[in-house]
Amino acid sequence: MTRTIKMTMAAVALVALGAGIGVAANRFGKPTTIIHVVTLFYKDGTTEAQKKAVLDGVEKMAGEVPGLKNIWLKGIKAQVSAVVKDADGKLTEKRMTDAIVMEFESEAAFKAYDDHAAHREWEKIYTVVRGQSRTTDITN
Repeated sequence: MTRTIKMTMAAVALVALGAGIGVAANRFGKPTTIIHVVTLFYKDGTTEAQKKAVLDGVEKMAGEVPGLKNIWLKGIKAQVSAVVKDADGKLTEKRMTDAIVMEFESEAAFKAYDDHAAHREWEKIYTVVRGQSRTTDITN
C-alpha cells in the first residue's frame, strides 16, 4: 500500500511539473501579414459624431477591401506626439490621442488598398477631421 501511495504521489508530481513547464513556455508566431498602424489626433472642434464616422468608415472599408483581414479601432495608449504651429505661430507639442490598426493578408493586398475606391471614400471623411497622423507598417 505504501508503494502504491508513493507511485501515485510521484505520478502527480510529474504531471504537475509537466503542466508547469507547459505553462511557462511562451508560444508565439511570426505571421507574414502586414500591420498598418495609424496614430493620430483630431483637429480641435472635431465632434464625437465625426470621430465615430471615421471609425465606422474603417469598418465599412474593411468589408470592401480584399485582403484586409482585421481591424483594431480602440486606441488605449499612444506614446507619439507632433509639433504643431498655432494661429499665433507658436510651436507646441500635441500628443496623439487615437489609433487605427489594419491587418492585410499580403503585401499585394496592402498595396491594392491604397488605391481602392473604399479607401478613397473613407479619406473624404477622415482627412477633414485629422489634425496630424503618423503611420507605421510592420511585417516579418
